Amino acid sequence: MRHQNLRIDILLFLIVLLVSACGRDYLPKPKGYNRFDMPAHEYVSLPDSLPYDFEYSKHAKLLRDTSWISDKYWVEIYYPKYRANVHLTYKTVKNQDSLKEYLDDAYFLTAKHQIKAYAIDESITKTPSGKTVIYAELEGEVPSQFQFFTTDSSKHFLRGALYFDTKVQNDSLRPAIEFVKIDVVHMMNTLEWRE
Repeated sequence: MRHQNLRIDILLFLIVLLVSACGRDYLPKPKGYNRFDMPAHEYVSLPDSLPYDFEYSKHAKLLRDTSWISDKYWVEIYYPKYRANVHLTYKTVKNQDSLKEYLDDAYFLTAKHQIKAYAIDESITKTPSGKTVIYAELEGEVPSQFQFFTTDSSKHFLRGALYFDTKVQNDSLRPAIEFVKIDVVHMMNTLEWRE
């Protein structure tokens, strides 16, 4: 009898649990998106220890490149708020062969993203001071969304690439990408070579 009462108690408990659990439908919550509060664009000049000068965002930090392949004049323009980085590489043009090598490298480094990119839109533009800048906007889940290079063809070559150190998808990063692209365009428009 006691054993039968225990079974009835367990059965009643399971029925109550089952009935109370069926009261609501479970709806999974959608993934959240990053919220970006964009500050006004403000700029400061580079230190005069570099062979080039431009204005970069006041909201970014200028860092030396610490990678194992870094060169003396390579720098990082780091945006801590967005975990974004504009990696700048500078080379001195020694002759036409070295210029061809730098140009080939720039195109190769952009082309490496073709695996994940569904579009690479390359454009050529002139800065207010007459410099030619070639830039590429990359669409898709690529690690670098914007790349550019410029040269005077005789002494200076500067290449840049924008990266975000995050696993957030690029469509969610779009406001931050556009914000940093405006800063990069300003950098190129204020670029001057130092002798």
